[in-house]
Amino acid sequence: MIDLRSDTVTRPTPAMRRAMAEAEVGDDVYMEDPTVNRLQERAAEVFNREAALFMPTGSMCNQVAVKLHTKPGSEVVIEERGHIYNYEMAAMSAISGTLARPVKSPDADGILDWAAIQTGLHTNAAYYVAPTSLIALENSHNLAGGTLMTKERTDEICRQAHDINLPVHLDGARIFNAAIALNETVADLSASVDSLMFCLSKGLGAPVGSMLLGDKNFIEEARRWRKLLGGGMRQVGVLAAAGLIALEESPKLLHHDHAHAKRLAEGIAETRGCEIDPTRVQTNIVIFDVTHTGIEANEICAHLKHQGVLASGFGNAIRMVTHYDISRADVDRALVALRGVVRESSHAALNG
Repeated sequence: MIDLRSDTVTRPTPAMRRAMAEAEVGDDVYMEDPTVNRLQERAAEVFNREAALFMPTGSMCNQVAVKLHTKPGSEVVIEERGHIYNYEMAAMSAISGTLARPVKSPDADGILDWAAIQTGLHTNAAYYVAPTSLIALENSHNLAGGTLMTKERTDEICRQAHDINLPVHLDGARIFNAAIALNETVADLSASVDSLMFCLSKGLGAPVGSMLLGDKNFIEEARRWRKLLGGGMRQVGVLAAAGLIALEESPKLLHHDHAHAKRLAEGIAETRGCEIDPTRVQTNIVIFDVTHTGIEANEICAHLKHQGVLASGFGNAIRMVTHYDISRADVDRALVALRGVVRESSHAALNG
């Protein structure tokens, strides 16, 4: 199968498997796993941060950050398609007692600016209005199609937020993709935010794990909340070993994923009834509208599966994500399958 559902489906490389088999381990709840400690130290070094913490998932990283930055009865300003708001099961309300205050991005590209954020701020409101306690950003932006927030935009938002004593958290699940596309280092791209997370298990290809980064006190408190949420792990160096390989080696390959995504978008744009602007595809996520095919997105995905291609449908759109298990030949085969499905389904519809 050509699996384009997500970059979470990547399988460990041979180098990762060897590192996992040979990993030196200890009990991480006692902070005695040397491989985990090396991963945390290296992640902090790469991002020029005081400390980092290895967690099972990106959602746990995000929710611990929300918990530490907020207090019950407050709100988190976030772009309306943000992952923390849409795909983390309302955890900010369940765990932190906070609500999301979704706002629209100015160009419908998922990338907020300060003017958009201001529409959701409650910093000097009446006492009976829930105050804003956090601003959450996302880079790259998943549901907007892997769009990018520049360092300049991030820095300006953080400057304005800090002027009114608001912290900023960055969901940087795919920040390495963003940095490669913007020709920045991940450290510079995220330098002004108060905390951030990134996933080892998406485009970087590790089997499990994400990292939360911030200052030393923040990470010490995050460790307590990781444990409270059930994230205390034991000889987890067998996973951290793969994470170290992912952190050091995988960013060098991400430009291939971006090139494959661009080729995929260009081919989709030439497919009858499918709508996408290939010039807006900047990283490894391709989202296209299938309204004018006359076929529902989920139906197209079901037919694609029979052709050996997996994709994700939602609403009138389909998402395809490239990753290091996807080759140029896979992209071309997926395009052939898509065109065949659209053509055959349209023909069947015309003939009743």
